[in-house]
Amino acid sequence: MTIALTDVTKLYQMGDNEVAALAGITLNIQAGEFAAIMGPSGSGKSTLMNILGCLDRPTSGSYQLDGKEVATLNDDELAITRNQKIGFVFQNFNLLPRMTALQNVALPLIYAGIDKQMRAQWAGKALSMVGLGNRMDHKPNEMSGGQRQRVAIARALVNNPSIIMADEPTGNLDTKSGEEIMSIFNELNAQGRTVILVTHEPDIAEHAQRIIQVRDGLIVRDQQRKE
Repeated sequence: MTIALTDVTKLYQMGDNEVAALAGITLNIQAGEFAAIMGPSGSGKSTLMNILGCLDRPTSGSYQLDGKEVATLNDDELAITRNQKIGFVFQNFNLLPRMTALQNVALPLIYAGIDKQMRAQWAGKALSMVGLGNRMDHKPNEMSGGQRQRVAIARALVNNPSIIMADEPTGNLDTKSGEEIMSIFNELNAQGRTVILVTHEPDIAEHAQRIIQVRDGLIVRDQQRKE
């Protein structure tokens, strides 16, 4: 088992009121699964993704990642866990505009302490994996939306993480580009990586083997899709 959440809550103070973004989530995700998290705005799906991705800590409950309790890790320990185990893909790409594709993809390797020559080698390999081996020296504004998202996926892959987490990865793309991006996620999953994606689009969620629906901070449906 890769991920095990037990009765996880996330509370926020809003004035005199306490709001439960997550109201008690228990969820297991096995290594190698492809799971989609769906829900309306304000349902808690993004909060859930942030906790799964070690970007935030729960207020209460247990979160075990590969058998290690991460709910109580400090900020530095969370950062190390993210860097070693998880690759992130975001709706807005989050690329640095003045850097080339190669430089953007190599960024996580700087934080991992990899030397410059190896960074270029690993980043080039990751870009080739997503079909951008011939666009390494291009900057984001010289690329289409689909190509920019491929760069973002390559950046997520460069540390060879076991888990890929994607938050609305096709939200800013046209239908054709979105399908191309989803085919990359399907291939990554076929290679054995765990893929967890947040989406509000049913046709995108259909790519996953499992659809987890969240509403009012709770899981209201957890469905394994038939092939």
